[in-house]
Amino acid sequence: MITTNYFDPANNTRSGDEIRAMQDGLIVRQLAYCHERSPFFRERFAAHGIDPRDIRGLEDLRAMPVLMGKDDERRSAEESREKLGHPFGMHLCAPLEDLHLTATTSGTTGVPTFSYTFSRDDIDRLSGAIATRFRNIGVRPGERVLFCFALGIYATTISLFGLRKARALPIDIDARAGTEVMLRMAALTRPQWLSCTPSLAEYLAARAPEIIGMEVGELGLRGLILTGESWATIPGMKARIEAVYGARAYDVWTPAGHASGHSCDSEAYHGMHGIAPELCTSYQDLIDPVTRAPIDPVHGAIGEMVHTSLQREACPTIKYAYGDIVQLLLDECPSCGFRGPRIKLVGRSDDMLIVKGVNVYPAAIKSVVAEFAPAVTGDMRIVLNAPPPTILPPLVLRVEHAPETGAGDLDDLARRIAAALHRTLKINPRIEFVPPGTFEKATRKTPLFERRY
Repeated sequence: MITTNYFDPANNTRSGDEIRAMQDGLIVRQLAYCHERSPFFRERFAAHGIDPRDIRGLEDLRAMPVLMGKDDERRSAEESREKLGHPFGMHLCAPLEDLHLTATTSGTTGVPTFSYTFSRDDIDRLSGAIATRFRNIGVRPGERVLFCFALGIYATTISLFGLRKARALPIDIDARAGTEVMLRMAALTRPQWLSCTPSLAEYLAARAPEIIGMEVGELGLRGLILTGESWATIPGMKARIEAVYGARAYDVWTPAGHASGHSCDSEAYHGMHGIAPELCTSYQDLIDPVTRAPIDPVHGAIGEMVHTSLQREACPTIKYAYGDIVQLLLDECPSCGFRGPRIKLVGRSDDMLIVKGVNVYPAAIKSVVAEFAPAVTGDMRIVLNAPPPTILPPLVLRVEHAPETGAGDLDDLARRIAAALHRTLKINPRIEFVPPGTFEKATRKTPLFERRY
């Protein structure tokens, strides 16, 4: 069993109270820095009647209202383009000449934002945390990592800094190059690790026999490093990917350059372990996604994660509601013994649907549907006939049945899936089955919605 270590080794022996005291000091310094350097933050503080000198630590920070969201960040970027001639936002705190890297969000829900804009010191700290993540899951110096994401200006590029700092060798292939290129490069270079989205990992497994004449399990991978989708909490998906590759699959994330975390070396899934409390307060700050009121960060709490940078120079965030709905876990990890906070991703606030007054997340729907494998493939789409979040019943789900599921079995299967969704999520959907292979596999994030409006 591989031990999960903090980015700062000193935190491995600190108590929870000592880690929070460390964060308190960093909060005071970061808020003063942002107030001094950024007109955006000065305006935000003033609009909410906040004197940053009154914020003395984590408890005061948690009581503050949300100051930023995706739309605020986009408006900040638009204002800086108009006034200052750059796209990094009015919340940029470092001089332009100190910027070392910029990368954007995917833009799947709107105009891309330059959330991943860093100074050299920012990159050094963040890449160190990412390198710790890779070392924790077992990546060794000199090992090859086939890295298959959209490259260039996109956020996943920052992981390459961490891989190199961990002394691994990334073989980075832009996922847009296509399945054949990725698989042939895997066969040629025989990497020890594959890093991509879960959807792409499954698609590569399906296409490998046709393209390279072998199963992916014959490539000899030691592990998969997966991100970009809510996958590990879906029943059976982790076990299915690990079985087909013959290797452990790990869940990792760094949303907006914060909350660096990963799952541990375990058959069961115990959430993503927060290994860098000196970089942000994300694991300690949750809000209700509807009322925006703070939620006590107790074991089992579910809420929207709020990001506050603690040492970022270039584009820090303060009370940034980024949209990830998580469940907080505070007990000791039963697998690796990690004593820090862990989270399981529940869904995205901007994906939330309201069906007859019930709040539902697509990831939760997919999780229930996946329980009916092998009668279904696990792929599905939620049909939207009008803009969300409010859905006029019934909610329509298009679900791929498995090749071996006969037409005579579908009516009963639909009834059982609908009953499970009503029992678990209090919704009464209409199930429409489609043949296996109907939904095209995406090389980036697989969409959950079929928009007909």
